[in-house]
Amino acid sequence: MAWLRYLVYFIAIAFVTWALTALELASPGSLRLHVLVNPTDVYGTSEFSPVEIIQAIVLLACGGLMAWVAWCCPTQRPLAIPFGGLALAFLIRELDYFLDRYIADNFWQVVIAITGALVIAYTYRHRRRLRIALARLWPSPGLTLMFAGAVILFAFVRLVGHEPLWMSILGDDYRRVIKLAIEEFIELVGYFLWMIGTIEYALQARAIAYRPPQPAARRLRDKRRQDAAGRF
Repeated sequence: MAWLRYLVYFIAIAFVTWALTALELASPGSLRLHVLVNPTDVYGTSEFSPVEIIQAIVLLACGGLMAWVAWCCPTQRPLAIPFGGLALAFLIRELDYFLDRYIADNFWQVVIAITGALVIAYTYRHRRRLRIALARLWPSPGLTLMFAGAVILFAFVRLVGHEPLWMSILGDDYRRVIKLAIEEFIELVGYFLWMIGTIEYALQARAIAYRPPQPAARRLRDKRRQDAAGRF
């Protein structure tokens, strides 16, 4: 039942958020949002934070679900593969610090460029099948939630987490850890929405894959009724 799933989403997100805040309150500095790796480090990093680790786990789960959809639901493969590639690009971006530190400087940019090029090439090559896959499930609550998460990750957090903004707001009281905390928690919200949308999309794709075939006339009639019901 949909309402039960959304209740589980709410409880899970509330519990994770409570656990993170309780951890920091019980032991200040436990979230490790501003770690100085060495004495010459000026800016510090938040890559060792539990918040960042949860973000990586969420992205791995989203990528795994998209891989499952691509494998088990062939009609949704042209849509699932680009979404899986996007989750992989997000994960590479979240691991940029470790890739630069332990492999090569700016290595993550090369990997993202390769991943993005492959996703764009696949999407362009299968653009007709992608439109068909999208038409089979639209309107989709899962894709709507994924879009909301993407808006937060691509637009909102980039603007609100902009360092000069917080330097202007806080003035002489500015501390970089404040900016990092706000940015990482907003990103976590976006990833939570992305994960819920991915789960809902996977369930919808599975329902479409295992749905009994319908005559073309009935499909067109149902689509017309759905379109008419969706108008304001």
